[in-house]
Amino acid sequence: MARMLLNDLLKGSKSVMTHKRIISYYLNNSSSTIPELSKELNLSVPTIAKVIAEMCEDGYLINCGKMDTSKGRSPAIYGLAPESGYFVGVDLMSSGLNLGLMNFNGELVKLDMDVPYHYRNSQEGLDELCGYVTDFIEQLDVAKDRILNIGVNVPGRVNPEMGHSFSRFNFDERPLVDIMAEKIGCSVYIDNDTRSMTYGEMTKGVVKGEKNVIFVNLSWGIGCGLILNGELYTGKSGFSGELGHFPCFDNEVLCHCGKRGCLETEISGMALHRNLLQCVKEGRQTSLSEQIMNDEASLSLDDIIEATLKEDLLCIELVEDIGQKLGRYLAGLINLLNPEMVIIGGSLARTGDSVLQPVKSAVRKYSLNMVNRDSAIVLSKLQDKAGVTGACLLARKSLFQFT
Repeated sequence: MARMLLNDLLKGSKSVMTHKRIISYYLNNSSSTIPELSKELNLSVPTIAKVIAEMCEDGYLINCGKMDTSKGRSPAIYGLAPESGYFVGVDLMSSGLNLGLMNFNGELVKLDMDVPYHYRNSQEGLDELCGYVTDFIEQLDVAKDRILNIGVNVPGRVNPEMGHSFSRFNFDERPLVDIMAEKIGCSVYIDNDTRSMTYGEMTKGVVKGEKNVIFVNLSWGIGCGLILNGELYTGKSGFSGELGHFPCFDNEVLCHCGKRGCLETEISGMALHRNLLQCVKEGRQTSLSEQIMNDEASLSLDDIIEATLKEDLLCIELVEDIGQKLGRYLAGLINLLNPEMVIIGGSLARTGDSVLQPVKSAVRKYSLNMVNRDSAIVLSKLQDKAGVTGACLLARKSLFQFT
């Protein structure tokens, strides 16, 4: 049934487009009556009733019962059939994978977090990634032909419309989506990891109707996702959000992009890690001192975050310093975009108020008062699940969006 739906969508006939419009409507509205749908899609009630009956018979929609009303006959309510199709999300990190399965209704029904995976930008690394995704699918209680699309988050510059990745796994002229689909045996959609996190937060997280939002992914690096006028902003080629590569500092620290003094060199998990090592070398004390002295290479960003949560004073100080610096540059974005909400997400959001309060303090100090009063600054609600949630949702959205 799921594979039939996918094949029908590719045909593009008028009747299929009506099906697609109805599904697209239900992706954003959990349920509706036939008259409500008729009005929304500007189609006659008999036409909508006929199509709804067909889609219920095919298993894409279900009757959700009757609407409570004090007058006349209660109309039937219809919605998506949760098991009519599924979407897989893959959140690619430097030292692991988050994998999720989402049903047609947008509910995560399986989640494998922190699957050990060592990222390598090579053909072998890509083969290994596809192997993990294939294994995940094979272990599901869902037939493979019911999986409509796989969403994969890729850090760096990604063109989701063309299916190309330019920063990772870019060693073939063919689009990365085609290569991965061939290896896995399912349709694949890719997008930038921060943008995917932004969409996850927008759809299932802390965003509740706000139309203009800045999402900051403060992890090993730093990226930015934008929601403008209620839509995820990608830029012309999908390269928007490279906040980490603003040229801000005269520190001569080499960024992984090849340039020096990028924002990411001072405001990121990478900078926090580097600064803590330097502090210990200078004789400052932390609960991580012994680990660093014995095996510096074993120190992870997670170790520093956990120490911060356990009130390690040096770690708190360094996290607060990053928050202060981040707030100063966010003040500029707030002055420029006047958003309703700024969300701090990514790994360092787990430090809670240690990073959030310095951000808020610096924003108040450096932004225009009349502008920053409009902007709520909050932590991510989905936290480490934002990426995999967004990957599933974008895989679903890409099949039913209209261009």
